[in-house]
This record gives sequence, C-alpha cells and structure tokens, in this order.
Amino acid sequence: MTHPRRYASETPRVPRFPANPCILPAPANIQTAMKLLSVNTGLPREVLWNGQAVVTGIFKEPVSGRVPLRKLNLDGDRQADLTVHGGEYKAVYCYPFAHYDYWRKELPDRELPMGSFGENFTIESELEGAIHLGDRFSIGTAEVVVTQPRLPCYKLVIKFGIADMIKRFLDSGRTGFYVSVAREGEVGAGDEIHRTARDPDGIPVSEITRLYLTKNYTLDDAVRVEQALKVAALPQSWKGYFQERLHRMNSAASR
Repeated sequence: MTHPRRYASETPRVPRFPANPCILPAPANIQTAMKLLSVNTGLPREVLWNGQAVVTGIFKEPVSGRVPLRKLNLDGDRQADLTVHGGEYKAVYCYPFAHYDYWRKELPDRELPMGSFGENFTIESELEGAIHLGDRFSIGTAEVVVTQPRLPCYKLVIKFGIADMIKRFLDSGRTGFYVSVAREGEVGAGDEIHRTARDPDGIPVSEITRLYLTKNYTLDDAVRVEQALKVAALPQSWKGYFQERLHRMNSAASR
C-alpha cells in the first residue's frame, strides 16, 4: 500500500486537478484577507550530518521582487529528495508567521528569520484549525489549493540540530500546510491572499494531521476520515493510507 511515510509524506504521481463542480465560492464570512509576508527559495545543498554528507533543500532565504510560481515550484527553488518532497501536491510550503512567536520562546538562543522552517511562503493568515483541505486562495496573479499538512522528515533535525525537533514540531500542532498550483502566476512579498473557494467536504489541516497521528479511531474519527476522502485536493497517497486504516478498523469490528 502506498501511504504517507511516518513524518514524511510521499510525492504522489496523480493528474492535475480537474474542474470540480462541487467546489463552492467562498461565502462572505470566510473571505478573510491575508498577506504573503515573505517568499523564500533555495537550491539543494550538501551538509554534514552524523558524519555523512546529506543533500537537502530545507535552507530557504527570502527573495525580493516578483517570483514566477509554476506547477511544481517557485523559480529559484528546488527540493533534494523528490520521493518525499516537492511534486504537484507539494509545490509550495506555507507557514503562518504567527507561529514564530511560539518558536522564539521554545528556541530562545536561535535567530529565526522568515523561511527558517523551510517554508516557501511565510504568511500572515488563519491557522491550521481554520485552513481547510481544498481551500483555494488567490495570491498575486496565481491561485493555489490546500492539499495536506507538513509531516517533517529528518531534514528538520539537520536544520535545527535538535534531536527531538520532529516530535516537538508535531506536538506543537504548528505544521503549516502544502498547496498545489491551480493557476500559474507571479507572487511577491506584500501580496494579499484571498480565499476564493472552499470544498464542502474540506476538513481543517489540524484535523487531518490529528487523524494521521491517532493510533485508534473512534466512530466519529471514521466519519471524519470518510469526509476527508471526498476532498479532491487530498493526494491519493493520503487517501490510500486512510482507506487502509478504515479497512483495518472494520475488519477488527467484524471479528
């Protein structure tokens, strides 16, 4: 079975999103204006970790001006391990700037410029509990779709030099989220971000993360998973993982 790896989701090979008649225009009460504070890019580099050379693209730095956003990434940005990073469903990684206050308290001896968590977009935005899978946003002349939360791999440990950084990151609930590119365009720091549509079956990014990490499902959890499986933007690798979880749950219940 293909499913998201523990702490690192795979890059699925799935076609581009078709037009979806079930995607609804965003009602007035969720048309919250947000802002792109920083566009961050970086190319893979070789670093030494535990005595071994490792190539990683987690080091990102803010760039100025207008940056072309294409189907697979921003110009000037690349990922190192394409088995777990990048791809159409993880074209851009977004991280709310509000989380930086938390991390500055957790990591008081470390400078944390924007881009510190490997994000492409540092954003002034709603948090993971209010951003839903399938939400569509306009940014500059581009449009993006929320696809999945971030499940960090060991590169986060390399970046911060903290052995339990993956656990701390997930326990914090401050995961950020990935987007696909529905319409290519140009973006830049200062651009407003507007939600343009919401999938009626979309569930919060924080909820899909919880469901992934939860060991034993309740009946309510199963209902939420069934709902998430209807979201067109959720990658097939995630759907396969959750379908297998439901199958095991149903098999255990029938014994």
